[in-house]
Amino acid sequence: MYKQGAIGLFLGLCLFCSSNVLAQPAKRIVALSPHAVEMLYAIGAGDAILATTDFADYPEAAKHIPRIGGYYGIQIERVLELNPDLIVVWDSGNKDEDIQQLKTLGFNLYASDPKTLEGVAKELEELGQLTGHIEEAREAAAAYRAQLMALRLENAKKTEPKVFYQLWSTPLMTVSKNSWIQQIIDVCHGQNVFYAADSDYPQVSLENVLLTMPEVILQSQEEGNVKGIDWSQWPEIPAVKKQQIFQINADLLHRATPRALLGVQALCNALDSAR
Repeated sequence: MYKQGAIGLFLGLCLFCSSNVLAQPAKRIVALSPHAVEMLYAIGAGDAILATTDFADYPEAAKHIPRIGGYYGIQIERVLELNPDLIVVWDSGNKDEDIQQLKTLGFNLYASDPKTLEGVAKELEELGQLTGHIEEAREAAAAYRAQLMALRLENAKKTEPKVFYQLWSTPLMTVSKNSWIQQIIDVCHGQNVFYAADSDYPQVSLENVLLTMPEVILQSQEEGNVKGIDWSQWPEIPAVKKQQIFQINADLLHRATPRALLGVQALCNALDSAR
């Protein structure tokens, strides 16, 4: 789901060097992704957000933040008007030309795009350094790490049901070994039937799914996805025969934020039911 990398220089300091600091803590922030907004609120810095992008909807207060763009691009003129002292960009979700323009204009940029479950805690701490919410960030990161470790230990010795994760229905898409969702399946000790696929988010056929005979079908809980396929037409699939088809909140599964642990728990609960 989300490409990490150093994008900007902070007053001569490389952002991903050991000194993740500004001359002064950031008080005027533009957060260009829903997950960045959640991360900032999680460390107590939500009130500093001046603007964000479409679909930033958690926590409730985030719904009232002005929008200045989305996947289609960022309103650079609005960023200039707001004059933030920190812009949290998203390599995988913001247009590269927009990021480069913001960099050229001299804004302080931080790239938020956790690639691992553990990476969420690391970014909480880095954002804490940049915003002056150091202690809140440390506490949030520590709580997150402890909960993640507990989930790993709780599920480590359980049996491994065969899982098909329905990322989308039309076209039918799933996840494989290098995907964000695969990390969650690993925590819950499931066996992804398309683990070895060549791409991270491969398109597959119904025939492919039938051949794998999954014991559990997991669907991201989006109307277009859930209603896209009537699995009852294939009762020979063990997951269908035993009614082991589950829908899970897509935001909990797909956003790299502290709430991802709720998605992990929901997926683990689904596999427990199938066990």
